[in-house]
Amino acid sequence: MSVTISSHTHPRSLLAMLTLTPVLRLAAVRHAVPVGVTARLGCDACGAPIGLAQPGPAIGPRARCGGCGTRVGPPPGSVEVAVLAAGLALLLAGPPVIELAAAAWWLGWAVPLAFVDAAVHRLPDRLTGPAALGTWLLLGLAATLDTGYAPWLRATAAGLGLGLLFATSTLLLGRRGFGLGDAKLAVGVGLLLGWHGWPFLVLGLLLAFTFAAVTALALLATGRARWSSHLPFGPFLLLATPTTLLLTG
Repeated sequence: MSVTISSHTHPRSLLAMLTLTPVLRLAAVRHAVPVGVTARLGCDACGAPIGLAQPGPAIGPRARCGGCGTRVGPPPGSVEVAVLAAGLALLLAGPPVIELAAAAWWLGWAVPLAFVDAAVHRLPDRLTGPAALGTWLLLGLAATLDTGYAPWLRATAAGLGLGLLFATSTLLLGRRGFGLGDAKLAVGVGLLLGWHGWPFLVLGLLLAFTFAAVTALALLATGRARWSSHLPFGPFLLLATPTTLLLTG
């Protein structure tokens, strides 16, 4: 029998999510580096180490180096706002507990992925791989204990199909298509949306393209981008997914 999250637990759940934001911000800081660089271990300006073993403002809402005060990683407060907004969308959708766990697992990797892609146009395998694998396993557990295997098989087909679609665009269009990082990210997105049905997968894609188009037009209108500019698609795909899940509730 399905167990859902009561609305009375929402504030406590959101507070619990906020306690994880230093870890998510640290992941965004570590992986927002150019190709060929393994990870960022310290402040670019003064070299002060950044990590959970050296707690300080760099991985807190202020996002400032404790040594020199330089801004580090995503803008101040942005990770916290992203976690609260996406977490609230998942809670309002009201899925059973294991489905919520699958979505929350994915969200924990999706938040730093969005900031990394926005900063350096990369979606590292170290984040996309665990996001997809953990989501697939948790949805499989939900299928075993509650729903039966039909939704899980559909989710698996949707994840693999969406990833293949994105990868094919890379092979056919090169830089004009999606990157392989987008293809790997799409596997997790397809799993979550495909679990609820094919219409939700289509809706999620439509929302992602709509968000991207509106943002591109706004950047063009304000002179912050040109027609030749490359806009990372990962953040829009990541934004569209919890939005779509909210509509399933």
